[in-house]
Amino acid sequence: MRTLLLLLVAVVSMASVAKASDLPNIVVFLSDDHTRSDSSLYGSTDLQTPNMERIAKQGLTFDRAFVASPSCAPSRAAMLTGLMPARNGAEPNHSRPRPEIKKLPAYFQELGYEVVAFGKVGHYRQTPEYGFDLARHYNYHEDIAIPEALKWLDARDSDKPLMLFVGTNWPHVPWPEPKDIDPKTIKIPLTHVHTPATRAARARYYQAVKTMDRELGEVFDLAYQKLGPNTLFLHTSDHGAQWPFGKWTLYDDGIRTPMIAVWPGKIVADKRTDAMVSWIDILPTLYEAVGKTPPEEIDGRSFLPVLRGEKESHRSEIFTVHSGDGNHNVYPSRSVRTGRWKYIRNLHPEFKFSSHVLTEKRPVPYWDSWVRKAETTKEAARKVNRYVARPAEELYDLEADPMEQHNLATDPAQAEVLQDLRGKLDVWMKEQGDQQKVYGEPILLEKADS
Repeated sequence: MRTLLLLLVAVVSMASVAKASDLPNIVVFLSDDHTRSDSSLYGSTDLQTPNMERIAKQGLTFDRAFVASPSCAPSRAAMLTGLMPARNGAEPNHSRPRPEIKKLPAYFQELGYEVVAFGKVGHYRQTPEYGFDLARHYNYHEDIAIPEALKWLDARDSDKPLMLFVGTNWPHVPWPEPKDIDPKTIKIPLTHVHTPATRAARARYYQAVKTMDRELGEVFDLAYQKLGPNTLFLHTSDHGAQWPFGKWTLYDDGIRTPMIAVWPGKIVADKRTDAMVSWIDILPTLYEAVGKTPPEEIDGRSFLPVLRGEKESHRSEIFTVHSGDGNHNVYPSRSVRTGRWKYIRNLHPEFKFSSHVLTEKRPVPYWDSWVRKAETTKEAARKVNRYVARPAEELYDLEADPMEQHNLATDPAQAEVLQDLRGKLDVWMKEQGDQQKVYGEPILLEKADS
């Protein structure tokens, strides 16, 4: 009898090992403050990102991936909980999700995974609070994070399946001195004011993007060298860069993010998709990729069928939210985006939109040069005024106006579209339990302009 019992234990143990060995390894590389369009993979002609392009040729590139919120802490909390900010509790920047909510590491630890984070994965020092087995080098611009991650991975000796998050600090400010960027070749975006300071600042930003791209390639190469082909690799960014109309705003430069997924033999190589996906979908997608049914109580939905080529679409609407960043950009806003239309609701249009952009004093501050040019140039004045003061509602036809320059909210010809999107947003906000709270101390436009 004892012999039979020992045999059964051995069989069960072998089955568990076999099952664990069949589980894919998962590596997620997060860039920080990287505007999607600022990479050659997404159409930039003056900023080459060769590693993004090289990796994309081995997997699936998402052309319409979006974050939940365009600031660091809420965006990362949404990814690591599968819940939108109003439901996880992390609404303004620097806030945390509620401690009782189950976080991404717990889902995979239950399956036998070693779940590890190097660098900025959660919002800096919040990272260990998510329950990683190991979390290192997560402080502000602790730029040894990526070489230390590579060193750790290269030395790792374990039979456990691995889920590794690697978060670079680039291209988050402060941007470095440009080394191999010629400022004269830089194309200034339509939403920016052309000044020498703008060009000089973008040269530094470009250098930061190139550093991110190099680190991405290093992590990707070692991941497959060390872990083998049964590895699901995902690259994406938490939101757009710290430029006007990017980070902290619900325009596409703030919420639309790069995303590349590679999984040899499971994801078709060198393909692009228009499927709309959200960062809240990452958790359930990875969970389903290891053979588990995603929890129904979260907001995210798995896009694994898109990765496998079984479906070409995922979401019909993308909802995004922003609350504020301390006493900066205390400007709560909500949006719904379809494939063609974007509707933004600014809950308090009487507030002035402020951000670190207006007060940045690190190398090559540029906002003051915009303000000075606005005194004599009508187009510069339009851009400056539009950044700090906005109407209660904004509506954009993204097919005709991808840069979101022409607000159609008061256009009678689009009244039906406006009403439809208003209704969609109303229903969603009610379902979310959105209290429309104001976090921080707002600046009223009257006071700001007096």
